[in-house]
Amino acid sequence: MSDLTVTILMPCLNEAETLAFCVRQAVAALRDNNVAGEVVVADNGSTDGSQKIATDEGARVVNVPVRGYGAALIAGIEAARGKYILMADADASYHFEHLPRFLPKLDEGYDLVMGNRFSGTIEPGAMPPLHRYLGNPVLSSIGRIFFGIPVRDFHCGLRAFRRDPILALNLRTTGMEFASEMVVKSSLAGLRMTEVPTTLSPDGRSRPPHLRSWRDGWRHLRFLLLFSPRWLFLIPGVVTFFVGIILSLWLIPGPQTVGRWTFDVDTLTYALGLVLIGAHISVFAVSARVFGTQEGFLPPNPKFERIFNYINLEVGLLFGSALLLVGLGILGYAIHIWHGAGFGDLSPQRMLRLTLPSATCFMLGVEAIFGSFFLSLLGMNRR
Repeated sequence: MSDLTVTILMPCLNEAETLAFCVRQAVAALRDNNVAGEVVVADNGSTDGSQKIATDEGARVVNVPVRGYGAALIAGIEAARGKYILMADADASYHFEHLPRFLPKLDEGYDLVMGNRFSGTIEPGAMPPLHRYLGNPVLSSIGRIFFGIPVRDFHCGLRAFRRDPILALNLRTTGMEFASEMVVKSSLAGLRMTEVPTTLSPDGRSRPPHLRSWRDGWRHLRFLLLFSPRWLFLIPGVVTFFVGIILSLWLIPGPQTVGRWTFDVDTLTYALGLVLIGAHISVFAVSARVFGTQEGFLPPNPKFERIFNYINLEVGLLFGSALLLVGLGILGYAIHIWHGAGFGDLSPQRMLRLTLPSATCFMLGVEAIFGSFFLSLLGMNRR
């Protein structure tokens, strides 16, 4: 590692139209602000001469054979020689002269400084309405809710960061969702983040952008969900489970009438189904958390780990066995009622109010037993 302060990094794939302008602007930003730095172009296999343009304008080219926005940036970050990295697209939409807005924040100790286009300037035609009023606000809001991230513009392509802490995050995604991965993993790792206002100008290229709105929007959303087992599995599972429990307890004694609607065993069937679905999803939540921590893409959670001091394989087996016994007891009571009727015809509604909870307890007991074994298998290497 050299003693350079900043590496200005640009991913590139056939950016001959705008690359020279961007590199010149980046070189000028370093020169005009007396910053020791370099300009690196992470080229993703351009066939339009972008590599020569970058070299002629004073940039260092890093050839990246793996295709993808994230792949180019990961290789560029690894090859960077600066203590700090300022990254932005090479399409002339971002302003490298905003470098002085970012450096003071990094010097203050922030690890990641995001540009915020919404608190800055979005020039006419720079951002499609779909991105401006739906995609960016919705995905950024989800990120703040899921991970408590203190930034409003989750997907701004102009951002600066300390190289070493970001490298330590082991970023993996090769596509456009890399933008989300960096912010999410920074938050999970406890890195300090802030944002500064920046400007977004219209894309300077004559060809369509590499970004595909719906495809890449889904990839960002999918990433946010997969990195938050709590919101993807646990909260929906717990809510579903308790809604089912409340409805079931309300309906087991007998039909219930609300206004002109009467709820009977048909509704009870679906309510108990919600109990089972909620239990399944909750087991997924715990399994996903254990697996994610074991594989290293989710950080350890001390509060979660402490749960296993009290809930282990043996506790799960006892709990599952207790549910099986409860189910067996309800079934025995149902058979007792049937015996009292001489094993003849009984009211279907009355019997279903017993057999449905019995079957549910049996299924929950089996899930608890085998789920406990599965979680113990996942957590065998847990420290």
